[in-house]
Amino acid sequence: MTPRSWLFVPGDSPAKMAKALSSEADALILDLEDSVAPPAKIDARDQVAGFLRSQGARAAGPQLWVRINPLKTGLAEGDLASILAERPHGVVLPKIDGAEDLLVLDDLLNLLERDVGMFEDRTAVLPIATETPLSIFNLHTYGASTARLAGLTWGAEDLAAAIGAVSARAENGAYTPLYDLARSLCLAGAAHAQVPAVETVYPDFRDLDGLGAYLARGRRDGFVGMMAIHPSQVGPINAAFTPTEVELARAERIVALFEANPGVGALALDGQMLDAPHLLQARRVLARRRRYTASA
Repeated sequence: MTPRSWLFVPGDSPAKMAKALSSEADALILDLEDSVAPPAKIDARDQVAGFLRSQGARAAGPQLWVRINPLKTGLAEGDLASILAERPHGVVLPKIDGAEDLLVLDDLLNLLERDVGMFEDRTAVLPIATETPLSIFNLHTYGASTARLAGLTWGAEDLAAAIGAVSARAENGAYTPLYDLARSLCLAGAAHAQVPAVETVYPDFRDLDGLGAYLARGRRDGFVGMMAIHPSQVGPINAAFTPTEVELARAERIVALFEANPGVGALALDGQMLDAPHLLQARRVLARRRRYTASA
């Protein structure tokens, strides 16, 4: 099941990585990229590998992912060589231009996994798919790219920096059109590839009201989880992406109604006409119950 909350943790801080285990995040992203200064990147590899090793084969707790450095930096192969033997759940790939880069990573992972004896467990990949100008034109390319693809997520700040924008947001805090487009294309690209879409970070971790509105929009639009930059954001994220009892009950009624009327394309429930898209969404809601306890 796709995590609801993905908490970034600096990979050069063993104390922060250990503390993050108690954050209730569904996934930790141990970061070797933006949160680690260039002189510390090599040492951070060892810190992340040691942390992964200390966790061993855990039966519970958050998934452990690693954000490696971009392929174009020449650091990614060394990052992977340092961590793969410790079997992270997956790799977060930043600044990817499209599926061609993903296939390069796939080939690299195949070689390195064989080197460390990983013949059955395959490392999953979550691309941050909107951080370069070229990436915006390639969000349709991820369909059938690799079985490793665990989802798509997006980012605005690196894209703004690459373009030379002063900010990705207007004065009222809303994204300007290009970044709204990147977000929308991430949703469409994920749907085309039949993988989950993960919402990007909300940078002001002190603004929980703003986070709540952002989460409501994300869930409404089709995201199934969100990345976090601070532990205080994890609880609201988990709550927002957990089906409520009311939602579960309605989904059960919709599925039961269609099962009781096989071969009927459209049915009425509580004064609303329902058809195939409503049934699909109801089944998605019920599928998420398999892991997540409904919030009050």
